[in-house]
Amino acid sequence: MSRPGLVAPDSFKGSFPAVEVAAAIARGLKAAGQEAVELPLADGGEGTMDVLLDALGGERRTVTVADPLGRPVQAAFGLLGDGRTAIVEAAQASGLDRVATEERDAWAATSRGTGELIVAATEAGAETVILTVGGSASTDGGSCALEALEAAGVDPDIEVLCDVRTPFEGAARVFAPQKGADPDTVERLTGRLHQLAQDAPRDPRGEPMTGAAGGLAGGLWAHRGARLVLGAGYMLDAVGFDARARESGFVVTGEGRLDAQSLDGKVCGEVATRCLHRGLPCHALVGQNALERSEQLTVELASVDEATTLEELEAAGRRLVSRG
Repeated sequence: MSRPGLVAPDSFKGSFPAVEVAAAIARGLKAAGQEAVELPLADGGEGTMDVLLDALGGERRTVTVADPLGRPVQAAFGLLGDGRTAIVEAAQASGLDRVATEERDAWAATSRGTGELIVAATEAGAETVILTVGGSASTDGGSCALEALEAAGVDPDIEVLCDVRTPFEGAARVFAPQKGADPDTVERLTGRLHQLAQDAPRDPRGEPMTGAAGGLAGGLWAHRGARLVLGAGYMLDAVGFDARARESGFVVTGEGRLDAQSLDGKVCGEVATRCLHRGLPCHALVGQNALERSEQLTVELASVDEATTLEELEAAGRRLVSRG
């Protein structure tokens, strides 16, 4: 391991942001005598705005918008150095963590605050909005975000970074239970999504990624012509992962839970795939390893180890060096 190790993890959602994970692993590598380069990543979910601002340069601006239940909340958007491109993170306004567990109401929660953030970014001069949509509390098909855009009369180009491939009609079934929906509410939400799809200028049902953020991605695709892209690949390109990888002897990635879904469009899977194509060893440090052995071999991860604290991540980094 004479060449630098590239430390390129996602956040451990609910525990540590990607920058802290990368720093802990890098400390372990360096303590064992291994040079390390930190490259925190994100997949379109929480933390994506900070990663992009750090990589591309820009400033954070704070405005007051509606939270998922309509209450005023301070939320930030990013404005890149060109002044014409903004980064809006849906979780800043409409995130599940904006609502206490006992307050979660999947039927009532809306995406209005995300629409208001897009409006604020546009009024600040942005012509293009990069919208990251992971971690939302709503399942309104983007209808309330669209109402906010319509009321303000703004129409920026929107590029949506999605962290899932789920189509529009599956949004409630797949994600609403974690947003507080019981089976009856899931059925009602699914019915509402079908009605929204029928009334839209183009039908988002069956289209990959349109179910992201409770159908917010699909609503913007159907009504505003938004471009939908998988966030992990976009992020790796934006931060120059391939160039960094060429200069590295191995890569360490990671996230809170590693499972089959993580290998399909998420950070760990995208990093591992790119390493495989380069013949570069890729190690994963994760909070929980839910991969079957055959799935691990599919992307040829050199190793997968569990670590649930920053101290354990640092120790795991030291062990990687000792193993060679």
